[in-house]
Amino acid sequence: MEWETVIGLEVHVQLSTRSKLFSGTSTAFGAEPNTQANIYDLAMPGTLPVLNGEALRMAVRFGLAIGAEISRQSIFDRKNYFYPDLPKGYQTSQLDYPTVGRGSIVIPLDGGGEKRIGVTRAHMEEDAGKSLHEAFTDGSGIDLNRAGTPLLEIVSEPDLRSAKEAVAYLKKLHSIVRYLDISDGDMSQGSMRCDANVSIRPMGASEFGTRTEIKNINSFRFVEKAINFEARRQRELLEDGGEITQETRLYDSTRDETRPMRGKEVANDYRYFPEPDLLPVVIDDKLIEQIRTELPELPDARRQRFAAEYGLSPYDADVLTANREMADYFERVATACGDAKLAANWVSVELQALLNRENLEIADSPISTANLATLIQRIKDGTISGKIAKTVFEQLASGDAGVDEIIEQQGLRQVTDAGEIEKLIDQVIAENAPQAQQFRNGKQQVLGYLVGQAMKLSKGKANPAQVNQLLRDKLES
Repeated sequence: MEWETVIGLEVHVQLSTRSKLFSGTSTAFGAEPNTQANIYDLAMPGTLPVLNGEALRMAVRFGLAIGAEISRQSIFDRKNYFYPDLPKGYQTSQLDYPTVGRGSIVIPLDGGGEKRIGVTRAHMEEDAGKSLHEAFTDGSGIDLNRAGTPLLEIVSEPDLRSAKEAVAYLKKLHSIVRYLDISDGDMSQGSMRCDANVSIRPMGASEFGTRTEIKNINSFRFVEKAINFEARRQRELLEDGGEITQETRLYDSTRDETRPMRGKEVANDYRYFPEPDLLPVVIDDKLIEQIRTELPELPDARRQRFAAEYGLSPYDADVLTANREMADYFERVATACGDAKLAANWVSVELQALLNRENLEIADSPISTANLATLIQRIKDGTISGKIAKTVFEQLASGDAGVDEIIEQQGLRQVTDAGEIEKLIDQVIAENAPQAQQFRNGKQQVLGYLVGQAMKLSKGKANPAQVNQLLRDKLES
């Protein structure tokens, strides 16, 4: 039987406010356990919540960016459950009246084209604390630094049909929240966490199958692997005559498998009721329009502009607009050097390879936009060749010297003197007489070999275009 996978994602995005959702405690990452939890976070009797206005503005900003409905009145609810890292015994969240209603996100498809994925809602809620198991042999520790951190939970419609589509959606979401500057989206630090709801059904069926939820997947790669494993597990189980149990599962990246965690709860299990200590949140049109005017240029619009304004290919435009910092970096280089296509090549290939190799973000690039722009200008004005430029690039990454300083100190200036190049060519022809004769006999492709020998002899300093032309002229004369 042919099966269709049906996927919906619930993504928790940690909002980048300086304080928590209902208290003034810092949200800075990496503090010692329990040093960032005040009396409200610890659920001391008599403490009351005060809503963080900036968190609300960030939620609205996201809603406007995906064309979603913004609720003029939203309500916070208590989601009741017991866990040691939840001191209050409930989580303040939103159920029936979230801040952000229906919207959509457009994702690129592998084979080309696009697909619109519905977003059901995006609601605000506070994070729980963290249980620590590794450092204890006969128990667990509780760290409440994260308790109360503001989250935006973004819930998709079950519109995704493959693990690759799910990753594309997650990457697009990651890009949007980074462009909006409402979250750093760092999955390694828990700033963005994904729960995947997965079910399968016979191809062509309209009814959904029984779903399982895979909790807290923390990388794009693991999202793809977890969904693929779970869809395969469900398919094999059904084909063997078994039934799918609705449950919550965890993904074990070491063994590349999902395993049961607990039975899947439904809303009734949490005994939701309106939070009596918080009034309904009323948002007027004036505030919404003010936030709308503050929206930056978003990834899709920037991608289209890069293609139209700079003449970039769809692939280059996609790579360069994947995150806001990369797009900003490229634009500064392109403006300074005056050649957008060369700038795109250097940023998306050489610089990206360097950042990947050193495990760096673009904000921490060891090569400034000014230095990269100067390097490209030196290629354009013939001071150095493209090959020598890569040597200068590596020197820039590992030292403090500038482009021109490196070129002069290491004698890397390109040889453009026709007389010097002719001497090189005469030597190459003399040392490669059989190949030279092959060219004269009509074997044109051998010219590339001879040019390569000339460049090797000049240690890459000769102007390649001049070498090519002068060598051809000499052989044909």
